[in-house]
Amino acid sequence: VQLQASGGGTVQTGDSLRLSCSTADGSLSMYSIGWFRQVPGKGREFVSTITWTGRDIYYGDSVKGRFTISRDNAKNTVYLQMNSLKPEDTAVYYCAAPRRDKYCAGYGCLEASEYEYWGQGTEVTVSS
Repeated sequence: VQLQASGGGTVQTGDSLRLSCSTADGSLSMYSIGWFRQVPGKGREFVSTITWTGRDIYYGDSVKGRFTISRDNAKNTVYLQMNSLKPEDTAVYYCAAPRRDKYCAGYGCLEASEYEYWGQGTEVTVSS
């Protein structure tokens, strides 16, 4: 499955952005979707996961209360609403999907190694 992330940009501290993740073949509704972020020289940091039903949602500690993940399966899109952005949120953001038979409900699929498919990334820069 080919994932496409979009919506990044350059904003100021306290601003908001909404990232989107979709698939070219309309298959996104069959997958749990995770968001990760990465800065140069570091590994990918878990941001959020939403299961394919949308019933189970998980957040990394650094974004809890500021970021909201949601999905609209009819539109084949997962969203990451990012509010109250901070300079430390600056990173390349990736959406990813595990294999279709991998259950994320109950524990969230928090590790990058659990994901099989990755989008190309969208860059977010938050200036102070």
